[in-house]
Amino acid sequence: MAALDPIFGIHAAALSVQSKRLQVLAANIANADTPNYQAREIDFAKVLSSTQKPIGTPSVQTLTTDSRHIPIAAQTIPNLDGLNLPYRVAQQPSVDKNTVDVQVEQSKFADAALHYQAALGFANGSIRGLTTAITGQ
Repeated sequence: MAALDPIFGIHAAALSVQSKRLQVLAANIANADTPNYQAREIDFAKVLSSTQKPIGTPSVQTLTTDSRHIPIAAQTIPNLDGLNLPYRVAQQPSVDKNTVDVQVEQSKFADAALHYQAALGFANGSIRGLTTAITGQ
């Protein structure tokens, strides 16, 4: 995937993070009636910013023929499987100590779905641009 990172830019990492966020929010909604279930959340901006590297520090060796060339820094897609997700603080206490507010979760899920679709659209645009450049149309 590292070879495609300069092509897709940040959108490959954004798709990965938003996909995991959708899974976490879906799990929150599914457990809305589970006693003692604690809602979790992924801070998209924090996780995505941790994947970024400063310009000029490539993670792969790039070949430059001139010292004035700009090195290409590949984006790293975060591994969110072992991520220690923070718990969300309940806005209203419940008797069974469940912190899921279904309306809030559905709102956050819709927001994450829109962001996922946007990142997918940008990645699709990159593919279309490459296809146009390769075919010369």
